[in-house]
Formats: sequence, C-alpha cells, structure tokens
Amino acid sequence: MNDADKFALVPRPPGALEKAEPGARGVLADMVQDALTLARAKTHAEGIPALPSYTSADLETWYQKGISHYSGKGAPRDYSEAAKWLRKAAERGHAKAQYGLSLCYDHGRGVPQDYTEAVQWCRKAAEQGYATAEYNLGLNYEDGHGVPKDYAEALKWTLKAAEKGEPLAQNSLAELYFYGKGASPDYAEAARWYRRAAEQGYADAQSKLALCYHDGLGLTEDKAEAVKWCRKAAEQEHAVAQFNLGTSYFAGEGVPQDRAEAVKWWRKGADQGQTMAQYQMGSCYEFGWGVPQNYAEAVKWHLKAAEQGDARAQYSLGSCYEFGHGVRQDYGEAVKWYRKAAEQGNAWAQCNLGYCYEEGNGVALDYAEAVMWYRKAAEQGYARAQNNLGSCYAKGNGVSQDYVEAVKWYRKAANQGHESAQKNLGACYANGRAAIEDPVDAYQWVKFAEEQGYEGAAKKAAAIKLLLSPAEFREAQRRYNRLRSSKVSDAPAKIG
Repeated sequence: MNDADKFALVPRPPGALEKAEPGARGVLADMVQDALTLARAKTHAEGIPALPSYTSADLETWYQKGISHYSGKGAPRDYSEAAKWLRKAAERGHAKAQYGLSLCYDHGRGVPQDYTEAVQWCRKAAEQGYATAEYNLGLNYEDGHGVPKDYAEALKWTLKAAEKGEPLAQNSLAELYFYGKGASPDYAEAARWYRRAAEQGYADAQSKLALCYHDGLGLTEDKAEAVKWCRKAAEQEHAVAQFNLGTSYFAGEGVPQDRAEAVKWWRKGADQGQTMAQYQMGSCYEFGWGVPQNYAEAVKWHLKAAEQGDARAQYSLGSCYEFGHGVRQDYGEAVKWYRKAAEQGNAWAQCNLGYCYEEGNGVALDYAEAVMWYRKAAEQGYARAQNNLGSCYAKGNGVSQDYVEAVKWYRKAANQGHESAQKNLGACYANGRAAIEDPVDAYQWVKFAEEQGYEGAAKKAAAIKLLLSPAEFREAQRRYNRLRSSKVSDAPAKIG
C-alpha cells in the first residue's frame, strides 16, 4: 500500500442513535431509515445520479490523467482538463492530486489564479504528510504567499519535509536557521542541514556549506574543505560557487594561488550572468590578472555587471570613460556611471564624482557639490576623499576656510598612509597652520614635510625637537621611520 492509499480514521462524537435510551433507539432508527428512503426516491425522481464508488486505483488513475494534461506528456497539454482530473482525485483525498491542484490555482492554470485557494489545497496535502507539499507550504509562510508571513510556521512545515529527506527542504531549513527566521540564528544547525542536502548532491547547499567552512560559521574554519564543497557545486554549473572557487584560486585559500585558474572559474560564472564574476572578469582584463591586459574586454565585462546594478562595476566603468581606457574618453558618461555607484554608497565613486564637480569635468563646476560627495566618501573612511575634503577646507572651496577642519581630515587620511595627506599635514605643521598639541606626533609630520622640501620645515623640526625629551625624540624618530615605509598611493584601490 502506498501513501496515497492510507486514510486516517477520524473519531467522531456519538450520534443521536448511540445516545438515545434503549426504548427510543428503535423509533430513531425507523426515522433515519424513512429519511434515507425518501432521499433515494427524490434522487431517483429528479434524475440525480448516485455518487459512484471509487478505489485507490481510480484516484491514482485520475491523478495521472491530470498530471499528463498538465505536463503535456502522454496527453495533449490542457490545463482545464488537468485541473478537472486533479480536482476529482483531490476532493477524494489523494495527496499528490491536492498538491497538483494547488499548483493550478497558484499559477492560474485551468482555474482562476487564487493564492489563498492554492494554499488551502497545499495544506490538505501537507497534512497528509506529503513532503513536497510540506516544503511548499513552508515557503508560502516564509514569503507571505497566500497566507500572512509567519517564519515560525515556515520553520515548522519545512522541518517536517526536511526530516523526510527532501533536499530542497533541508536547504531551506538551513537558510531559516542561518538567517534566524522562525528561530534564533544557529550556524551549527544551519551547517548540519546544509550538509544533509549537500550530501544528496544539492548544489545550493554545497555552495553554502563551503561558505560555512570558509568563514567558520557553525563549523571549524577549513579553507581546503570549503574548496572541496565549492568545487562540487561549481562543477554542477552553480554560478555563485564558480565565482567563489575563482576567488579561492585568486587568493590562494585552500588551494595554491593560480590566477589563470581563477579566471577560468570566474569566466564560467560570468557567462551565466553572475554579477560579481562579471565584475572580476572586467578587473582581470583591466589590470592583466591571469589574462593579457585588454581595456576593451574590461569595458565589456564591467558594462555587463554595471547594467545589473553592481556598484563596483559602475565605478570601474566610469573610470574607463574618465581616462579613455577601452572607450573614447567621455566625462559625461563617466559622471553618469560614477553617480549610479555613488548613489549606492560606493566611496570610490563618491570621491571621483566629487572630483568631477571640483574640476568641472562632465558637469558644471560646483565646489559645494564636490564637498558633499567628498564628505560622504570621507565619512566611510576613504583616505583619498578625506585628503580632498581637507584640501577644500584649506582652500575654502565649497566651505568656509578652516584649517582646524583641514588638519582633522588630513590627519585621518595620513594615519591610513595616504601620501598626499601626509605631505599636506606636514606642510600645515611647517607653516604654523596646525597647532602643536602633541610634539612627538608633530615632529614626524614636520620631518616628512622637510623631506619633501617644504620651506621652513627644517627650522620648524629643529624648534619642535627642543620640546622633546631624549625618550620622546626616539619615539618621534621611530614613528617617522615607520611613516616613510608605509605610504598609500593617491590612486583609488581596487577589489581583487
């Protein structure tokens, strides 16, 4: 006997006949019999056919007819016929037919689209223990599809299906635990369910299990094990796994570093439209990582990712237009792409857009607008923007001239090793525009300015030295030597 043949016996309360006194029971029985006789006579007189009897084999036959018409396999595709036969079996308790009828309502195939009705039929099948229906009912609760969103209910039904070995449900359950939906976040429990689905060959779960190993989420961090599971998913054409496997090869995590192999896997993901892989392909061609440098190819891949809304690719595409790399130089087009990325909060793009406003490249010159965009990037800790914002305060461009603010922003950038900011801060100390609150700190910056040839820096350094004890002077010299060996270029960084 299969699951479709099993029917639960539902207890009912005692009827009138059972509760009647012995003397009245015979009278009631006669009344019931008379009512049945009258009903049969009425049915016969009005030509209403009696309900036919059916077997479990009949239910399965009707279900199969419905599926054949739904799929177009074994019968012409006809959603109305499919819904008719699925309903016939569903109304008589066939769990798979109930689920099939729920799909008809969900997609509006053969019946008017009705998400609430879809959920009702899905629930009927789920309550009979049909794993696919349990999983989908869980999804409905998770997404608020046909029912109010309820993560606790989603977890309950997804768990039922997962325990029956349904890999999609196991992966979905892991996601609920991973993101704390319906329960507190539990990476260990998430990893356990990802593994159960991954061991059945489910690529999504293999990819997420790799992430758990890579980041040590619910499992001991193990980059080699991460690569193993990532590769299993990547070989099933899982685009995110292909991107991550490429990243492992690029960084040499869990495998020997191999940029050519990184490009191979990134290309596979990029060809499937994976945005991050497309961006990385653009960067590889832009900088010659694992492939010969080719700006035209860089533009091609950056454009693909940029059109999907990737802010880093939009920034990179703007940079290509600004400098004429792989395309004709076009400041207006550069500003367009910088703005798209900047409005998503990309600090590099915010800084470059600010520079376009400061110089009038592709837009009307507007110092106040430049300051606004520099500030957005500077407050995210981007050293180049901090230096540029400091310069705006020093010059009074777009803001009131304020050397205290200038020194503040120069210092933030200088402490990150930004070379121009270090020169600017040193100059402020050398020309007396920065108050000497910490002689040890001031000495390193003035010495740096002296090395750059700033007028008056040597005299200022000598004066500050007089304020230092021997121990403080040694500390100032140590800081200065460290400063000289840790400089950051004025050019914006790239994510590899």
